[in-house]
Amino acid sequence: MKALNTSVKYSVRKKGFSFLPLYLFTLLLISCSVSYKFNGASIDYTKTKTIQISDFPIRSSYVWGPMGPMFNNQLKDEFANHTRLEQVRRDGDLKIEGEITQYQQRNKSVSAEGYSAQTELSMTVNVRFTNNTNHKEDFERQFTASATYETTRSLNSVQEELVTQMVKDLCEQIFNATVANW
Repeated sequence: MKALNTSVKYSVRKKGFSFLPLYLFTLLLISCSVSYKFNGASIDYTKTKTIQISDFPIRSSYVWGPMGPMFNNQLKDEFANHTRLEQVRRDGDLKIEGEITQYQQRNKSVSAEGYSAQTELSMTVNVRFTNNTNHKEDFERQFTASATYETTRSLNSVQEELVTQMVKDLCEQIFNATVANW
């Protein structure tokens, strides 16, 4: 009988011991308080409440008509979806303005036969950022995004998809440079 009790106690201790790491890990998670903003923005909302985003005119010699409105809408949406800043028409705590300065395509690679195999489409915007709560963060900078397509396809067949992709990339770059402090 004594041998049976010993094996039962050993069995209970062994099982209890296997739950100890799980219990400690759970306790650690509950007691720790980690604060991370998944949108990447590091804005002091007590000082910064508004943002003014001007429409970017197209100043490029080569133009695809829909890219201006696509860029302007995406840039405003980026800040509306990832911050609590109120968008205003003038006198914003933050101000973003600029222009689309370049939209071009160039040969990226050549096939064995000597013909263009891939074409790179690129878009560049010039951005002027003003932080009226901290002018040390003001800047004027150019941002560029590019996308590649097979030359066997026509630009007309891929242009909307590629411009959408480049606009998204540009808006993320601008967001990160202005309010994410990356």
